[in-house]
Amino acid sequence: MEGLPSGYRPNVGVCLINDDNMVFVASRLNVPGAWQMPQGGIEEGEEPKSAAIRELREETGVVSAEIIDEVSEWLTYDFPPAVKAKVNRLWRGEWHGQAQKWFLMRLTADESEINLASGEADAEFSEWKWATPEQVIEQAVDYKRPTYEEVMKKFRPYFDSGKATKCYSTKW
Repeated sequence: MEGLPSGYRPNVGVCLINDDNMVFVASRLNVPGAWQMPQGGIEEGEEPKSAAIRELREETGVVSAEIIDEVSEWLTYDFPPAVKAKVNRLWRGEWHGQAQKWFLMRLTADESEINLASGEADAEFSEWKWATPEQVIEQAVDYKRPTYEEVMKKFRPYFDSGKATKCYSTKW
């Protein structure tokens, strides 16, 4: 994949927002209290955009979302030693961390579509909530926080301008 840093597992992340520009985060089953946005590995031959749509569906049950924007470059984070040993065993690789392509998506259906145990894949999360961009950063695990800060900075114009919200009304 073009521009993918060597030694990093190719991955995608999804910043899913609702009509109020609040961000979807979920608490990991295996790390209680660790809140994160949906993310996951890119499969062999898969394009990042397709991987983002698939990961969102597998992890949240959401199929009604539109892509608003994406971060053009790969954002990386390194695994702490204990995490690195565990994931390298699990993924049968030797990764320093993950290189991620991030996508900003808007939920286009009712939030009742969200289902953390949809059966598409093994459930990863125990609960979910809507959070402000600042809360997303504050509640992320330490080693992902700099990446989350960068993601929120890249998508900040949408949060600040209201560009990410739908406005179909012609009445004022």
